Amino acid sequence: MVDEVDRASNYQIFLNFLAQLRANYIERELIATFHSVILAGVYDITNLKRKFVAPDEHNTNSPWNVAADYKIDMSFSTADIKKMLQQYEKDYTTGMDLAAIAQDLYDYTSGYPFLVSRICKYLDETLPGTEEFPDRSSAWTKEGISRAVGAILIEKNTLFESLIDKVNRYPDLKEILYDILMNGADISFNPYIVSISTASMFGFIKAENSRVVIANRVFETFLYNFFLLSEESRSADIYQLGTREKYQFIRNNELDMRLILERFVVSFDDLCGDQEQKFKENDGRKYFLLYLRPIINGEGNYYIESRTRNMERTDIIIDYKTKQYVIELKLWRGNAYNTRGEKQLKDYLDHYHLDTGYMLSFNLREATSQADVLAHPFGDCRDSQISGKKFGLNQKKEIGLKKIRFGDKLLIEAVV
Repeated sequence: MVDEVDRASNYQIFLNFLAQLRANYIERELIATFHSVILAGVYDITNLKRKFVAPDEHNTNSPWNVAADYKIDMSFSTADIKKMLQQYEKDYTTGMDLAAIAQDLYDYTSGYPFLVSRICKYLDETLPGTEEFPDRSSAWTKEGISRAVGAILIEKNTLFESLIDKVNRYPDLKEILYDILMNGADISFNPYIVSISTASMFGFIKAENSRVVIANRVFETFLYNFFLLSEESRSADIYQLGTREKYQFIRNNELDMRLILERFVVSFDDLCGDQEQKFKENDGRKYFLLYLRPIINGEGNYYIESRTRNMERTDIIIDYKTKQYVIELKLWRGNAYNTRGEKQLKDYLDHYHLDTGYMLSFNLREATSQADVLAHPFGDCRDSQISGKKFGLNQKKEIGLKKIRFGDKLLIEAVV
């Protein structure tokens, strides 16, 4: 049995060792040797074989073509998590809502063992005794889980180090993750595509209704943060602005989301006015998340609703302290399209049992040619006299904030 194959396979000496094992096995009828080799790790044996078998070697009946599937599901179900919490509750009697806490843990982690254990460890050992969470009873709550996830997302641990190592080592893996998260790509799950196979093998993605989705909410937010902060230096300006202004947005332990949108409109307008900078349509989403992240950092977290992640619409769900906020990000495509967006947001608020929702519309002119887009996709967002050949302000939509009553819901819309 050879353990830690994934890590060791990066070293030529180890690959030479595996090649020797293979050669000995093939000649086992001439020279007595072992009857099996077990390589422990997440790599498929064919991935290793490509590294140490010469391309011109005949492999039709090679023993390295055979691998036994490990069919045991290593992830926890909601019921599994609840059973573990019941055992914990017998010892500490926190009074937690077992079903609700188990479901919240699963919603964040999809049962990924390391993440379930890490969040629970934080709730048990770190949160109790702090000012906001004086005992275990206050820690084992929805608010406590949100705080734990926020803290874990900014810590350095072996799991996240391994994720980033793989992202940086495999360009095709990085590309598909970026397309899904940052570009809203809708990709069919096909295990014969190398990038999809690699991402699935490492546990980054899973198949859901035959589509590719990120494996769990924590991975999704972690990768979003990684890609956002890896953007070019101009993206750092709005991140720093969010960092400087963050404290004015916290009132009575709640986010003043209306003020966040109001300030973002001003900040985005300033950035778009720089003629030297060039933008793409989906940069608006990146800029808002960059602005938002330092505001909620460590105290809350966000995730993207996968069902609405595309180039024209994105729903962001923010968990901060005990409250949730739903923000729809969309491109302005006219009044009819906007009305449909408002209706969708209302339905979403019903799902989350919320009375107030938020919409951030990016008001862009359409370009008349590809050359115009490449020259300056957004144009000058503040100059109302710019030709309609470039992206800029749509004169039929006024920038700023407004309140919209939609049935029993209050929608606050910001337009940039």
